[in-house]
Amino acid sequence: MDMNKTFFLRKEDANPQWRLIDASGKVLGRLATEIANILRGKDQAEFTPHTHSGDYVVVINAEKIVLTGNKLNDKVYLSYSGYLGGQKSRTAREIMEKTPEKLIELAVKRMLPRINKSTLSRLILKKLKVYAGSKHPHVAQISK
Repeated sequence: MDMNKTFFLRKEDANPQWRLIDASGKVLGRLATEIANILRGKDQAEFTPHTHSGDYVVVINAEKIVLTGNKLNDKVYLSYSGYLGGQKSRTAREIMEKTPEKLIELAVKRMLPRINKSTLSRLILKKLKVYAGSKHPHVAQISK
């Protein structure tokens, strides 16, 4: 590779792989940064920031994720519908009991850079598959 030329990874040259990550016993924030780097492709030599050149990530055992300190009760997730009185707040414990996959998805989504909160961000997040238990339908892709 010529060092005097800028390298841009073309869409045809990207070869995404499938990776399996077991979330049992891992801290949410540290796991989210690891997943975000894999999804964006920052762990590869051919990283190009304006393309989605990362790998697919399958996360299992999302219900066994760990939050340090008292974040399970203190961390509040806000959502707003756009209507008057449409703001809802839920703690991490409420989300964990109902849909533990959502905690990891929200953490990874918020780890992506602000500049990519567009079409590129949506394409990157489509490569993330999160499951509460250890069973997932992507066995064929991962076993290659």
